[in-house]
Amino acid sequence: MFDIWVLLALGGVGVVAGFVDAVAGGGGMITIPALISAGLPPVTALATNKAQSIVGTTMAAYTYWRKGYVSLLSLVPSMAAAFAGSFLGAIVLKQVDTSALEIAVPVAIIAVALYFTLSPSIKDIDGAARLDFSTFVPVFAFVIGFYDGIFGPGTGSFFILAFVALFGLSAARASAHTKVLNVTSNFAALSFFVFAGDVMWPVAAVMAAGQVLGGYLGAITGIRFGAKVIRPLVVVVSIALAIKLLFFP
Repeated sequence: MFDIWVLLALGGVGVVAGFVDAVAGGGGMITIPALISAGLPPVTALATNKAQSIVGTTMAAYTYWRKGYVSLLSLVPSMAAAFAGSFLGAIVLKQVDTSALEIAVPVAIIAVALYFTLSPSIKDIDGAARLDFSTFVPVFAFVIGFYDGIFGPGTGSFFILAFVALFGLSAARASAHTKVLNVTSNFAALSFFVFAGDVMWPVAAVMAAGQVLGGYLGAITGIRFGAKVIRPLVVVVSIALAIKLLFFP
């Protein structure tokens, strides 16, 4: 059993992580260390993190959708692709050594940070798409979903980068589409953990309550301030995540 004060602290962590994740992704960078520090074994921490974070991600996705920033119908094929990719990634995770990703992923995340720092295309209005949305978004959803199932860190940053750089979406709409696909890929991975009995449900429930508030506030902030908030937060989260993966694995 957990002390009530530990649970309350984890609930507060859920609020902060939900806010960050709704705007820029990377909430797991906050929640997973907190869960491990609270005494959960690594696998249980990962499983519990998926269970609580999916609530905040769903709240953020719902808020973006309700405000008209994303069309769920247009994303149905991509949601199916993200689910399939994440499910397959979780299966492959049991069969292969993913240690090479511990170096490759931080480098890719730093590239994301540099793009969001230097590119003039991060705006509050849609730009010109370089690829056809209906054809190529499902392809990227499958690939990034597969990565989410097999490793995970930086998934939100990769989705946002694709939507901005390749499909011309504004910063807020890119975040909105990212949250919808994040929900799908997280659900696929979570199904494995639930079946294995790895989720610490009391902790997940408390943090999920915080995620509801944080996810809502984050989505509202992203909608209201757009690129002015999303751009710097993606850069900060990406750099912090890269440093953590490189020096504090």
